[in-house]
Amino acid sequence: MSHPANKRWPIIQDILKREGIARQHLNSFDEFLERGLQSIINEVVQIEIENAEYPYKIQLGKVKLQQPRMMELDGSITHITPAEARLRNVSYSAPVMMEASVVEDGKILESRFVHIGDIPVMVRSNACILHNFPSQKLIEHGEDPKDPGGYFIINGSERVIVGLEDLSYNKIIVDKETVGGNAVFKAKVYSSIVGYRAKLELVMKNDGLIVARIPGSPVDIPVVTLMRALGLESDKEIAAAVSLVDEIQDELEASFEKTGDVPTSKDAIVYISKRIAPGMLEEFQIKRAETLLDWGLLPHLGKHPENRKEKSQFLGEAACKLLELRLGWIYPDDKDHYGNKVIKFAGQMLADLFRTAFRNLVRDMKYQLERSGQKRGINAVAAAIRPGIVSDKLNNAIATGNWGRGRVGVTQLLDRTNYLSTISH
Repeated sequence: MSHPANKRWPIIQDILKREGIARQHLNSFDEFLERGLQSIINEVVQIEIENAEYPYKIQLGKVKLQQPRMMELDGSITHITPAEARLRNVSYSAPVMMEASVVEDGKILESRFVHIGDIPVMVRSNACILHNFPSQKLIEHGEDPKDPGGYFIINGSERVIVGLEDLSYNKIIVDKETVGGNAVFKAKVYSSIVGYRAKLELVMKNDGLIVARIPGSPVDIPVVTLMRALGLESDKEIAAAVSLVDEIQDELEASFEKTGDVPTSKDAIVYISKRIAPGMLEEFQIKRAETLLDWGLLPHLGKHPENRKEKSQFLGEAACKLLELRLGWIYPDDKDHYGNKVIKFAGQMLADLFRTAFRNLVRDMKYQLERSGQKRGINAVAAAIRPGIVSDKLNNAIATGNWGRGRVGVTQLLDRTNYLSTISH
């Protein structure tokens, strides 16, 4: 009788034959192109050009990717295949076109697609010129039909983005640390949207006060005050959002006592605003506090005021899990457990880069248009865009493997020594 493990091999072989060994990278990159690009551009929506005489806005719309191409020495544009990119030592990339509209007094004056940069194209992805080619046609274009794809060609060199192991996103992880002989209980959430990750940390101090640490806030904010600012007015509502169990609600007593001077949602927003923007005008302080609540706090739940109630419920759930750990009802989460980990593939890694590059492009574009004074119109907008800001950022990162913020070695040179070496990355 054959071993049960032997029965699995035909299934594994069938999956590899049908999907290919690089399918996870290809799916990730296709997802980035189909949804990620548009999602990152939608974060900006409008750019306000503050000219003294003629203030106007640029409205950002749909984004589309054209076929891979290159510019010849005579200035002409030609489509390019991966084999040509390798032979001519050029990058296999495609231009990104974005719809831009000039808006004045609420009316769209002009609109057209403008070039914002080139994105390296993954070989055999949906954007690749070879996508769905039969074997014979691949051979005619200088490609090996058994090549799984999943890599990029930058200046003629084949580069692979290595999957990066990270903690799971949008999941509450509780932990217990020892600091100075005292036990410190923490709950962490890595809130993630396309190309952006914000860490929220709840910490229980020695006096029983639970505070939140949020990106954009230089100081800790009591979690009760934060939940009140998100729309839960009464102590009863806040306690119920954390738990209906009496023992857990009793643990909140210190947090309620120490935040008793902030009784309403309005008071809570003012309290937060004075701590994150001290010395500023009150109007600016309030705006900063509301931006922190909508954009800095749990962005995966939404970035609008109507999402605040849902965020307060999530905070309550995180506080509940923290207190359950404090009472010894649950164990700390194992950060090395596969259930608490995620692998970031090429799409997520490129989304991080593109978001940073696009923000830089928007800042530069705004500066160029405001400096040009009275020049306005879609031609002025197109002239103010420097596509190299996006193109160079992406190409340099893939070519060197330096992803910024201390992350190095993210890409590797594709090893073509033999077939096993090629699929080993």
